[in-house]
Amino acid sequence: MIEFEDRLIAILQQDSYILSILQTVDRLQLSDCWVAAGLIRSKVWDTLYDYHTKINDIDVIYFDQTDISEDTEKKLEAKLEKWMPGQPWSVKNQARMHLKNNNLPYTSSFDGVSQFPETPTAVAAQMYRHEIKIMAPHGLDDLFQGIVKPTPYYVKGTELHSIYRERMRNKKWDSAWKNLIIEY
Repeated sequence: MIEFEDRLIAILQQDSYILSILQTVDRLQLSDCWVAAGLIRSKVWDTLYDYHTKINDIDVIYFDQTDISEDTEKKLEAKLEKWMPGQPWSVKNQARMHLKNNNLPYTSSFDGVSQFPETPTAVAAQMYRHEIKIMAPHGLDDLFQGIVKPTPYYVKGTELHSIYRERMRNKKWDSAWKNLIIEY
């Protein structure tokens, strides 16, 4: 995993846009705060498969059990918008996301990311003391090998598997990145 982690850090460091996002999010000074999911995944796949996708959202996650209001998330999005205008910011406190997903309460951002639907999307990055740190609860192998499969919470036989299957049908990632292997 260290090899893939170093490779991911190098990919992110070479992208001035993503670096500016990480630096802007770091200014929030939130506990356990990360840029997660699609932005990171798509950047890796775009690099591997020489493609360029449109950024639909910038998922910013953090963990704060003392304030789980959606209003706070909207205020944080407004701060990010002020500092870096025109970006599709989406801020979510992982301390409340279990309610949306009907799960047991998450204990950290790591716990929340570990319960994302697919393994290559269960990844996050943060700027910490001017260095990029990576979080990948299910490793980075699938991300770098172009394999899309459900995380343990969404595997076949679980009640969440239908959500994973529906996401795969709707996302149509294999039409953008031709070499992906998608497990249903």
